[in-house]
Amino acid sequence: MSEKVKQTALEEAQRVRVLATEAVQSRAYFYPLRGVPYFLTHRDLWKPLGSKIVPTMTLGLGITTAMFLVTYVPQAAVLALFNGPLAALTTILLVLSESSTLISVLSKNFLIDEVLIDTFDGTLIARNKTVLVSDGRQIEAGNGSDPISKLGKLIKKPFQRFTPTAVIRYFLYLPLNFIPVVGTVIFVALQGRKTGPAAHARYFQLKEMSKSEQSRYIEEKKAAYTAFGVVALLLEMIPLAGIFFAFTNTVGAALWAADLEDSKSTAPNLRDQAKKAE
Repeated sequence: MSEKVKQTALEEAQRVRVLATEAVQSRAYFYPLRGVPYFLTHRDLWKPLGSKIVPTMTLGLGITTAMFLVTYVPQAAVLALFNGPLAALTTILLVLSESSTLISVLSKNFLIDEVLIDTFDGTLIARNKTVLVSDGRQIEAGNGSDPISKLGKLIKKPFQRFTPTAVIRYFLYLPLNFIPVVGTVIFVALQGRKTGPAAHARYFQLKEMSKSEQSRYIEEKKAAYTAFGVVALLLEMIPLAGIFFAFTNTVGAALWAADLEDSKSTAPNLRDQAKKAE
């Protein structure tokens, strides 16, 4: 029995090592970071954020403050039993993660869902991917080189309203934080694994990829999407600035999508497949 456990542990360690190597080689973790300077140097992309900055900052401040006031002490007491002196740090990370989840769910469903789409589409247009964007919305004449001014009425809207599944999954992962350091790392990695593919929901829609095509594509690039998701999640966990990083992460995801288009590494959509069949 002990040999079986040892063998299983070795196989799992090997699998994690392979995924980690693939994640590093993918360089996908750079895209959330690349999104920051690109966003800051393209002032036209500020418009969607500017239109929602006050309500989103107010929401973020309120939720983060309330979470620390109400949940920090009891959670720190529990984590102290498992993490010892590290409990103070791990509890901060835990509360920030919980706050960012609540802020993300509420803001993306009720405040900034459409302006995040505008940011994604605007970045693609800035990267000369107007034809791709035209599959999901009307394109206007616009004002010169301003990509946001060219965004017309949405034809397709990818973001789904709140469903309890993601939050339930999130709270199922919470006990991992009882494991000192390693548990918190695993928790963030698991959350990042879901965050990565979600960042390309709009891209998959514009490519007209079916659910099965999306699943296969995400599985092929799961290391890259996890790497992107972990960095994006850590940025959005920063108090108050998390809303800003939600937009820069969206820009980073669009830059990645544009690079994928340039490299032609995405699966062909159903329309292309039908044409080939003819």
